[in-house]
Amino acid sequence: MAFKPVALGSASMFALMLAGAAHAQTTQVAAPQEEDTADIVVTGVRASIVGALNVRKNSTQIVDSIVSEDVGKLPDNNVVEALQRVTGIQVTDRAGGETAAITIRGLTDPLTTLNGRNIFTAAGTSFALQDISANLVKQIDVYKTRSADQLETGLAGQIDVQTRRPLDFDGFTISGLARGVYSELADKVNPNVALLVSNRWETGIGDIGFLVNASYTKAQYRNQNLQAGAMVPFATENPPAGSGLTPLQRIFPGATNENWTPGLDAGLPTAPGSTLNINGVATPYYLSRDAVIASDLYGKRERPSINAALQWAPNDSSVYTAEVFYTGFRGETFNSLHFSFADWWGDLPANVGNSFELYDGTNIIKSRQLGSVAGFNSGDMATNRTDSYVYALNAKWNVGSNGKIVADIAYQDSKNETSFFAIRTDRGPLDLNVDFNGGGGLPSYSFGNQEVLTDASKWTVGNLFDSGTKNTGNALTMTLDGEYKWDEGFLRRIKAGFRYDNRNADSYVRDQGAGGLTTPNPAYDPTDPTSPARVPVYLSQLGAGSPFTNNGFFDGRADIPTSWVLADPRSMDKDAVRALYRAAYPDANLLLSDQMSFGHVFGINESNLAAYIVADGEVEIFGRPLQLQGGVRFVAIDTLYDYFDRGNNFARTTVSTGSEKFLPSFTARYNITDNLRIRFNYGETLRRPAFGDLNPNLALTGDLSRIGFGSGSSGNANLRATHSKNMDLAIEWYFERNSAIYATAFQRKINGLVVPLTVREFIPNNYLPRNETYTEYFNITRPENASNGTLKGLELGLTYFPSYLPTFLNGLGFTGSATILDSEQTIPVVNNEGEITGTTKSAFFGVSKLSYNATLAYDSGPIGARLSYIWRKGFLNNNEGRSFANPIGMWRAPEKSLDFQLTWNLNKDIGITFDAVNITKAKQQNYYKFGDVGNPTEFNSSTLLIDRTFALGVRFKFD
Repeated sequence: MAFKPVALGSASMFALMLAGAAHAQTTQVAAPQEEDTADIVVTGVRASIVGALNVRKNSTQIVDSIVSEDVGKLPDNNVVEALQRVTGIQVTDRAGGETAAITIRGLTDPLTTLNGRNIFTAAGTSFALQDISANLVKQIDVYKTRSADQLETGLAGQIDVQTRRPLDFDGFTISGLARGVYSELADKVNPNVALLVSNRWETGIGDIGFLVNASYTKAQYRNQNLQAGAMVPFATENPPAGSGLTPLQRIFPGATNENWTPGLDAGLPTAPGSTLNINGVATPYYLSRDAVIASDLYGKRERPSINAALQWAPNDSSVYTAEVFYTGFRGETFNSLHFSFADWWGDLPANVGNSFELYDGTNIIKSRQLGSVAGFNSGDMATNRTDSYVYALNAKWNVGSNGKIVADIAYQDSKNETSFFAIRTDRGPLDLNVDFNGGGGLPSYSFGNQEVLTDASKWTVGNLFDSGTKNTGNALTMTLDGEYKWDEGFLRRIKAGFRYDNRNADSYVRDQGAGGLTTPNPAYDPTDPTSPARVPVYLSQLGAGSPFTNNGFFDGRADIPTSWVLADPRSMDKDAVRALYRAAYPDANLLLSDQMSFGHVFGINESNLAAYIVADGEVEIFGRPLQLQGGVRFVAIDTLYDYFDRGNNFARTTVSTGSEKFLPSFTARYNITDNLRIRFNYGETLRRPAFGDLNPNLALTGDLSRIGFGSGSSGNANLRATHSKNMDLAIEWYFERNSAIYATAFQRKINGLVVPLTVREFIPNNYLPRNETYTEYFNITRPENASNGTLKGLELGLTYFPSYLPTFLNGLGFTGSATILDSEQTIPVVNNEGEITGTTKSAFFGVSKLSYNATLAYDSGPIGARLSYIWRKGFLNNNEGRSFANPIGMWRAPEKSLDFQLTWNLNKDIGITFDAVNITKAKQQNYYKFGDVGNPTEFNSSTLLIDRTFALGVRFKFD
């Protein structure tokens, strides 16, 4: 690896660029980059909207931004929520009262930076943006294109979060906010507070400034999810002779039974009369769901954050900054899970033919009556704690009137630890009447003796699941950048620099469990062969903690049971519970808290050296300037992996890899008129594999729903970086001082996309707990660089604040955007042995073909208001594991949110705020679909209620 020559070459470029100007060093501030029109200056609500317009207008790259006029004036809880109104941004996964997932133009891997520095969470390669409180943010820039002087990773683009610094202010400033946020589903009020204190002093050694900006948010929430299970085949009411099937018997694939192949792309055929080859007989079948599932999750999270910065400007030509950023996450969830099988074929009604109903023109069962179905509940408690720190030193020097050097060194450290503790409880058989789509994609169902659901004496204590993870990461990063500008001639600027990053990541895991809890039978008679030596323990007898009974599930929005009882680990002494299971299963080697330790899953060291050079030029065409920028970035990566096999006493395997890449970039910007411009950009970017995706060892999950096999995942140490060639063409018209309309056409040609490939494997004597979910057959999914794809689209945006409105409407404006996307990638077709037998085409995951947002803003006198609507078309969210008879594609129905924000400024220092999110109580729904097969009606899956929240608060600033 040519690290040293590259570093010396970069240093030589700095020397050549700056030597001629070093003797002319003065105390002048370097002139800003030339711009042909002045910034738009406004205050109030418009400041955020029009400030973002200024960023786009003045940038060489295509950048969309969010600008906060003051602390807390991004009216959202976290950065992801704040970004949802940016052109080209699509957000999803709104569980827990906030959005969690983000894409830029349909791609899911934006590079996350903080003040230009790459940041990450624990052993991951990206940062959980939702962990950054919006209260800390000064500005968020979303780079759709990249130049050679920017980091090379992230096919989707770059999201740079900028925090405040003390020299941004003229003197002493204190500002903050305090809000109470009401969660409707949880019926809780939660705090959201922030405080910024900053000051600067003129001293004999220059200006000195110090700033502290702290934020604390807490949320108690409730996620309610209702689901119809996956599809599996059943015999008809009159199975043919020789099939060996009884009426409506479920047809299992099993581990070795090849009656049918689960996990086909489009699932099993749904035409009436479709057959399977059962024991050599063409056997008609029906498709029906295997279960109905209700998840009532209670959660709470806390996010403490603090940013502190010390700045020293000894003169007008240099600034030194020392800063520290901390963000934490504390999460706890309790999932009250109710699971009822819907696949039993015994105890049928006398008239079997009247016990079910089909969807018209299909072999799919819509509703049915079942006798003696089994079921279980599960009380699942999970905790999650993250602490991330960034320490940084930065120096900026102006060299003469046209030169600049920036040096930066940063160290970051991040740790995440999770735990999971769950106890299943089992009930006796119950009759079940179920309609798998009783309306609006929601199943409806009832039991023959519904009182059993809330009677703790009817539930036996079942399997124990006890696990945890620990992930750590740290990095030392050094950058040096220099530039020199000319005011005349073709060459206007040269910029060069290099970056060195040394990254370590480690992942650890622990896992144990046991089967159903039993106790010695006091009435045991060794002379009676029917007398059991041990008997089940009922939930009412457990004695560890109190059973929990939920209530009001789905609040009357579906015809289903609304309450059930189950074990509650939150109220338990967990070691006392472990001791009970250890007595029942002395060979299970269950450990108590003081005996537990984590097993090392992987350890990675990655060194990354990058160097770049960028040149700006300008020529006149038809009397107007054509601004050009070209550059190239060289990236060299050395990685050392240590992987530890959980299935083989954590035996270690070491792998070393290295790669080098040149990534060119080019941008042209031409002002057709003073207010009309076009831009063109070409650039190349990389997506490096996630560290966990490189781990070749197996992570297994048992047969949780008793389908005959479990699931598992494994990484691939041979994964290479995905490479994208990107082109953008934009036209922008700034037709009034506060207004603009713009359009951007773009294309991404992506090579080496990572896709999951699944194969059935026999893994005997594996490490899984020996309980009812234990199996030795698994569908194992591994990532492969087995796909290429193209993503193209069009972005349209408008910001308009009319200047001709009457007085009472003065300050009314609109901002909105639409994104049209089209994507296609090759997907390999794989048989059960893992052999690629062909390819098919698919859309990219997470890509909506159309999304838009519209905001009506009003800013006049003491009132500032914003009404926003966000909508995105349905999209392919993920492919399910290949375990069932339905199509493997899990599609998300269209998503929307209507939000409102209002500020009443009592005076120039204090304002009252009100916010309402998801006013229309939109839901999140999934359904099965692949190609032309599947829809939200016959193939409905799950419905998640999205929380509606209201917030009332006060915001202040004194300076």
